[in-house]
Amino acid sequence: MATDIVAQLADSLAKTVVEEKELSYKGQGRKLDDAHSVEEIVKEIQDFDGLQALRLEGNTIGVEAAKTIAKALETKSEIKCCYWSDMFTGRLRSEIPAALISLGDSLMLAGARLTILDLSDNAFGPDGVKGIEKLLKSSACYTLQELRLNNCGMGVGGGKILAASLVECYEKSSKEGAPLSLKVFVAGRNRLENDGATALAQAFQMMGSLEEVHMPQNGINYPGITALAKAMQHNTGLRILNLNDNTFTEKGAVAMAQALKYLNSIQVINFGDCLVRPSGAVAIAESISEGQPILKELNLSFGEITEEAALEVARAIKDKSQLEKLDLNGNCLGVDGCKALIDSLESMNMAEVLGSLSDDDGEPDDDDDDDDDDEDDEEELEGSLLQQVSTPPSTRPPDVASFLSFPSPDKLLKLGDRRAMLIEEQVDVSDVTKTTEAFLKIASVYKEENSEVKAAVLDSIDNLLRKAFTSPSFQGYNFVSSLLVLLGLIKSEEKVKPVHVVPGHLQALEHVVRQDYFPQESVTVLQAFMSRMANTLDKIASTLMTIANTLKEINENVKKEECKKKNKRVKAVLGL
Repeated sequence: MATDIVAQLADSLAKTVVEEKELSYKGQGRKLDDAHSVEEIVKEIQDFDGLQALRLEGNTIGVEAAKTIAKALETKSEIKCCYWSDMFTGRLRSEIPAALISLGDSLMLAGARLTILDLSDNAFGPDGVKGIEKLLKSSACYTLQELRLNNCGMGVGGGKILAASLVECYEKSSKEGAPLSLKVFVAGRNRLENDGATALAQAFQMMGSLEEVHMPQNGINYPGITALAKAMQHNTGLRILNLNDNTFTEKGAVAMAQALKYLNSIQVINFGDCLVRPSGAVAIAESISEGQPILKELNLSFGEITEEAALEVARAIKDKSQLEKLDLNGNCLGVDGCKALIDSLESMNMAEVLGSLSDDDGEPDDDDDDDDDDEDDEEELEGSLLQQVSTPPSTRPPDVASFLSFPSPDKLLKLGDRRAMLIEEQVDVSDVTKTTEAFLKIASVYKEENSEVKAAVLDSIDNLLRKAFTSPSFQGYNFVSSLLVLLGLIKSEEKVKPVHVVPGHLQALEHVVRQDYFPQESVTVLQAFMSRMANTLDKIASTLMTIANTLKEINENVKKEECKKKNKRVKAVLGL
């Protein structure tokens, strides 16, 4: 026991030392245009002995500012971690490569050995990849363990450049006896498509060291998926595989099922919204039944899976004692199929792992004329599901992650009196999209007629959004844009799937716009937009109109207050 305590203390001290060697400007919203604007940062970098990590995310950095910061980094040979996401907001795309080249050159000149490079949420496109190409091929990246390039708009061309850079880095580092062993690769929302994915698959296969791969929303079809599946077979230590919202079809799903037979360390499989279809789901189920002993999450939602295939998946997880989440929502089970799935899982004492089935599309041959009846059936099914799932005694306490994955009023209430704080701690409010998604998930369980649930929802939302809007780096207009996209009211350049809008979303929003933390300029935008859209959404038109009227009322009251203030100032000047 004493040995364990000493070990824990040593680990805590080690982590403290690492934290002390980090210089952070995260989320400060600084506009850094030239050398003068970064004088303070440069001095702190120069004076920081043994600097290992530099956080610049959440600021906006121009070319001259980047060059000046780069000059200060030229002597920092111990730097390992570059957290440089969301660093070029408002900059011309043509500026970004030059800034990245300056920063990369400084790391190479310093003789740095990086372990983490995070450039996510920088919309730099293929040219931006060219800006880091030289760095990625250099000895500074021979030791790289995490490469995060989420939401960078790389496209097919950028994906190919990135892949070639990683291949060259691997080959060069191998010659020195320490081959590149990348563990975490993140490149969601980059439009890589088949050619980009296939090129990256070659690099993945060569390295064979990956533990996490996140490539959702990239427009990859079965040829690219098949190439990735082949590459994954060589990465036997893989723990997380997230290919959400690409298009497998049966061919890609069967190829990926074959790859899963080599991945017995995998804990999270996310093939949601991938159109795996029945035969693909059955193939995946067969592989899972034979391996994956420590599987924790399996997502096969929105894949056109039928009842028979879903039951095969259920049987495949029978002996997965560590499984926490099974998502089969949005498939083609029908009411009877959903009930059969629930019964099957209950018979194995695993009903608690099943997520909501509220978006089930019904059996494939359902007649479109029965849509209204289907909606009634779905409401009955949802009530039945909540009742049946809660029947078996659960040994797992409710947690925020479970609630945010599959929201329900019951889960929110079971989080207890500290729910608002627990949710706030779970959500990264520096990420506008994650904050918006969390808001909508909490709001989805709003019940006007249930005072306890209503209070829990509004308290949780207020706590989360107050923290977000009072954060210096949080941009309210981005929140509004993200909100309108996720509600399906405007189109996004990216492939973003809107949520299923329910009255709770809009009722909670009506509450939010009245709060002091919600910025006036955002109220104005929402008023203008929702007034136009209210008549086009029949099912929620009345609620939308209520919000529009509320927004109009707030705007009018603000204008009246502004007029009063102006009149007071005029009277004061005139001495009245």
